[in-house]
Amino acid sequence: MKHNAILTVTLNPALDLTVDTDEIHLGEVNIANAGTLHAAGKGINVARVLSDLNMHVTATGILGAGNEQPFVDLCRDQHIRNEFCREQGHTRINVKLTEGSHRTTDINLPGLEVSSTALARFRQTLFGLAEQFRVIVLAGSLPRGVSPSLYTDLIREVKAFGCLTILDTSGEAFAEAVKAGPTVVKPNREELAQWLGRPILDMNDEMMAAIQLRALGVQEVVVSDGKNGFRWYGANDIYSVMPPTVTMVSTVGAGDSLVAGLAYGLAKNKSTSLTLTCAAAISAHAVEQIGVGIRSTERLMELQSAVGIERMALESLA
Repeated sequence: MKHNAILTVTLNPALDLTVDTDEIHLGEVNIANAGTLHAAGKGINVARVLSDLNMHVTATGILGAGNEQPFVDLCRDQHIRNEFCREQGHTRINVKLTEGSHRTTDINLPGLEVSSTALARFRQTLFGLAEQFRVIVLAGSLPRGVSPSLYTDLIREVKAFGCLTILDTSGEAFAEAVKAGPTVVKPNREELAQWLGRPILDMNDEMMAAIQLRALGVQEVVVSDGKNGFRWYGANDIYSVMPPTVTMVSTVGAGDSLVAGLAYGLAKNKSTSLTLTCAAAISAHAVEQIGVGIRSTERLMELQSAVGIERMALESLA
């Protein structure tokens, strides 16, 4: 029997080494102000936020057995049901360098090479779980050793269980996965241009790309655009959403927080406008802190009341 709990899939997780420094000087020794090493990955970040929103959330994917403990501890501490499969080796470490100017530089390692045995074990786990969940979030890059069409296959198969799917990935994995018609996709503007094969010069270009994605079977397209907020494209209308003004600390996890808000609204059967307003507030809350999560429900409500949202007919931009 399905319920409103959410399942997140993270196939290429990471230990995030987040470093805060005043300014990076290339080729020199740099002294950091602070740093943290914590379990992460897009789907795991989504799960953390959903847990803070008091959602029942389960996380699955593939971890390296050599350094799984931070992920085990995170799931336990955050009350996330842990259904991860293991592969021999170590989960990668990603480095995120945040400067005083709020510029963030990411250095992402390639991650585990997943064997056919581990992949088969994961697929068995996923399909065993799918019938329990209404919403499944598939987020992040694919690990080495798997086909770029893996997300495509997974989306098609969990849709057969009646699951709604949210996809947040990029590159070839995104290009293949959209052919399976996920319920929601969330590319940023650059990722959308990469899929389109040319620059997106204006809102009309963005809208036409969203229409092309919907023609493949995608129901809702959410295009994130940094400080310019995001746009939601549906069958007949567009919502333009502007986040509230906040003091920026770090943009790390802002996109994952946005996805968590979308999943929350979808699972709770919220209206489109309420879902998008909530997602914008959660993302803005992530920007004003280090790391992801809801630190204050009062602050979240304050941010939600300051979100700007405008609904437009689709033909108004044609």
